[in-house]
Amino acid sequence: MPIDTALVGALHVEYLKKRDVRGDEHPHHTLFQTSTIDALLEANYDGDISFAELRTGGDFGLGTFDALDGEMIALDGDFYQVKADGQVQKVDERMKTPFAVVTFFEPDMSESLAGPVGYADLCDRLDRIAGDANVCHAVRVDGFFHYAKTRSVPRQRKPYPPLVEVVKNQPTFELRDVQGSLVGFRFPDYAQGLNVPGYHLHFITDDRSAGGHLLECLMDRGELSIDNETDLRLELPAGIDMVAPDSTASKKDLLDRIEKA
Repeated sequence: MPIDTALVGALHVEYLKKRDVRGDEHPHHTLFQTSTIDALLEANYDGDISFAELRTGGDFGLGTFDALDGEMIALDGDFYQVKADGQVQKVDERMKTPFAVVTFFEPDMSESLAGPVGYADLCDRLDRIAGDANVCHAVRVDGFFHYAKTRSVPRQRKPYPPLVEVVKNQPTFELRDVQGSLVGFRFPDYAQGLNVPGYHLHFITDDRSAGGHLLECLMDRGELSIDNETDLRLELPAGIDMVAPDSTASKKDLLDRIEKA
């Protein structure tokens, strides 16, 4: 399947068939993604690849689960599921995901952060440190958080509702004075439709008892690490087509409502 050259930008995209997902090599500065954010928006929630397969593509990242059953965080080689009731559990490798992004995290930039730092200020600092907005970056922040607001999503039943409807009733959690880690990515604007442009971050506490998709935060102090990614290995499930770039304001507004609500 040809890749739209307008979508590629500064990122080399390799399209994979399901049989090509497993690999013997440990790729460096390479993202592995299954499906697209557009497919998730359109309620394609059936899991496509197992977590045993996913971990061959990376030890760090985020995503969701079959039937949209919670938020996924991959950190230090371990995979966690934050359920809709806020409980966190380790992921069984036989479970499947309809959408996830992972990488073998190998940071090439790091910096200490002194707080207080809110979500918007954190993103501004990340922008200044990371630089080139046309490159994908994997981002990790370990620190002490005075406040973190997260969300998860409940398991869905068929016929699946669109994601914009699901998040209207999402459970949210407010965490205070906790040590934890932010895990996520910054994608360029040209990737809109393929993934979420800008920052998409998940949070998990050091004791692995709470977390989810990050909505707000206030960090007191922390350590920031950034991995510049040069390649993307993209696996598309059966029936999911490669997206054309969509930089329209209406699509951005829809993604903002889903990611930041």
